Amino acid sequence: MTFSSLTFNMQNGQPWDEAKPDDDRIELQQTIDFLRDQDADLIFLQEVERGFEGGNQIDPPPHFTQIRSQLKGYDAVFAYPVPNAKEIPFGLGLAIFSKSKLRDFQRVDLPAADIDFEFDGATRNPSQRLLISASAIIAGREVRLLNTHLQAFFMIGASSADHRAQRDIVEGTLRAQTGPAILAGDLNSAPGEGVVEQFDAAGFRTVQNDAITWRRKPFILDHLFYNSPLHLASCAVIPTLASDHHAVRAEFSFDRPE
Repeated sequence: MTFSSLTFNMQNGQPWDEAKPDDDRIELQQTIDFLRDQDADLIFLQEVERGFEGGNQIDPPPHFTQIRSQLKGYDAVFAYPVPNAKEIPFGLGLAIFSKSKLRDFQRVDLPAADIDFEFDGATRNPSQRLLISASAIIAGREVRLLNTHLQAFFMIGASSADHRAQRDIVEGTLRAQTGPAILAGDLNSAPGEGVVEQFDAAGFRTVQNDAITWRRKPFILDHLFYNSPLHLASCAVIPTLASDHHAVRAEFSFDRPE
């Protein structure tokens, strides 16, 4: 038996328009329709909600609430990162949707780098990021599901190779896994930063590292990682105009193919 996993940075419901790449209109129904069409057993979402100047966070989270109401047959968890008064008003918040019951939810706050940068005429500080996880029973086996969205250092004139705290905490969590586990997320790793290789050395292989997943630059930002108790049956990068990111989908099994 195989089960499907999908990771998608949904850019808080902002669709992609090549002519207006920074248009901030929200068309959440387009995102929901895309997710419904995929019908994946596991869905990992990044940038679920809109960020605001001053770090305001709406509770209950409106996008997550609407997605959950329309995606029938899923259990789901969500978390915001720690608020930042100097937040860049981009998407934020992580969610996991599962057709199997979720349990043992945990969050790990990933520290912000101690650097300043300029955005929209103001001095900003990077925000803390987040790693969330929960467990699901799939085909009688417990699988740990992890979801993260790391800092895009390349967008603020820096590199995660020089500011390793977030990725090192994620690596430590990966090394602590004793059973089947999947890490999904937007690593925001520019070419040469070495995050994929770091997680591979921790026992988690990405399903693909060839096809570009971001429309704004030719970068592979979005990944599904899996460890040795799982076996990859197939994978695909799925283009969509529902975001400036493409989705990544994979089919996994517990039994090694002949």
